[in-house]
Amino acid sequence: MTSLTVKTAMPVARCVLGLATVFAPMVVAAMERPVSTRPGPAPIVRLLANLNDNKQAKPATVMELVWKGADIDGDGAPDFANPTGGQPRGHDAFGDGWFGARRDAGSRDHEGVDYTATAGQDVHAPVSGYVTKIGYAYAGDTSLKFVEITNPALHYAARAFYVTPTVEVGDAVRLGQSVGKVESLQSHYPGITNHVHLEILAPGGDRVNAAGLIKPTMVAKVETPDTAAD
Repeated sequence: MTSLTVKTAMPVARCVLGLATVFAPMVVAAMERPVSTRPGPAPIVRLLANLNDNKQAKPATVMELVWKGADIDGDGAPDFANPTGGQPRGHDAFGDGWFGARRDAGSRDHEGVDYTATAGQDVHAPVSGYVTKIGYAYAGDTSLKFVEITNPALHYAARAFYVTPTVEVGDAVRLGQSVGKVESLQSHYPGITNHVHLEILAPGGDRVNAAGLIKPTMVAKVETPDTAAD
């Protein structure tokens, strides 16, 4: 081998040796940790998994029935409230519960609105003001009572009948505050729908239709998984 050949070969050998030094650890590492041939999840499986993750905890909007009282003084707040949260009484064996319904074979008109209720539930103040009277629903019968609340600013009064009062004459009450419990009417009118008879007295003392002052409306309510479970 000539000296020229030796001189030419030596740099090549050194290059090969250098490359071997660089790549040898990589080859060893690859042999020790071979690439897994186990197949991953199919694309459709990954897509469904992602969709399932995105489905959780999205709030739902439901419609809820609420009762809105009229704002007669124009201050932006309601001045009347449903005493039980129930619907006006429909027709049963004892007649109808709406204002002006016939009573006593047509000899008189119903002077209030009957709001359905469950015996023992709270009765809420239909107006704010002061308790001005606690009386008996029927003369000579002390078992069924009413609570009268007068609002001196509005000059309206409300009487809620068939109530066991938890307030006394002179007490100040807020709109919607509990003023008593619903009494059962079954011993007086077997089979009747239990209710609270509400009379609204306008300035001057004339009775007016409570259903015209307390109206049902549907409002949207956002329901989360937590509130749906309640």
